[in-house]
Formats: sequence, structure tokens, C-alpha cells
Amino acid sequence: MTVMKKQTWIRVVAAVIEKDGRVLIAKRQQGDRLGGKWEFPGGKIDVGESPEAALKRELLEELSIEADIGDFFCSSHYDYSHISVELLTYRVRHFSGEMTAHVHDELKWVAPEDLCNYDFPGANIEIIRGINY
Repeated sequence: MTVMKKQTWIRVVAAVIEKDGRVLIAKRQQGDRLGGKWEFPGGKIDVGESPEAALKRELLEELSIEADIGDFFCSSHYDYSHISVELLTYRVRHFSGEMTAHVHDELKWVAPEDLCNYDFPGANIEIIRGINY
């Protein structure tokens, strides 16, 4: 009899930050899980925290920006080998502060049609599809 190990499941948030017709993407730090891949900034939702509050907090911690969290954009579910995620994505059209990469190797503003030229983790693919349709 084979015993299946239960996969850990978490809820995370991400931001589609738009400026001058471009979208912000961030390169995960080398050495991290999925290091070197590009993603939309965000992070884990803490217990008792709303997705919008979590995203506002994560953007302040990761990028040093105060963001106005806008409309819900899309969600995706993805099973990685190490974890399963539900990714909730929101638009951010307005932010303030000097953007600084605290937990990423690089930040880049990209035209929506060029997103397919970057290596993203699986959970982000649904976001790219939504941006380009």
C-alpha cells in the first residue's frame, strides 16, 4: 500500500502594477525556491488578513511602495512539486514612494505583449493570459 503525502496548500496574492502602458515584473532571488524566475510582486496572506491588506503589506515590504489596491483581476490554482497555491491577483494603478527591490534580484517594466519572453512560475501564467486578452 502506497501512502500519499498531503501537499501543503497556501493562499498568496500578486499585483498587476501598471504604468505608462507597461507592467511591473520582479525576478526572484537566486537561491530561493523558483529562484531566477520572474513573477508579479506579492506574497503570502497571513492568518486573519484580507487579500487586499496582504497585498498592500507585501508591496510595502518588498518594494517600499504605498499602493492603492484596485479591482480583483484573476485567480489561479497551481500545484508545484513542493507546494500548492491559490494565487489571487489585483490591479494596482496608483502607488507612491521610491520603488526599491528588497527581496528580488531585479525589477523591470515590460510591455504586456513581451511578457511571454520571460520565464514565469506556473501560477503566474493565468495572469499573463488575462493581461494579454
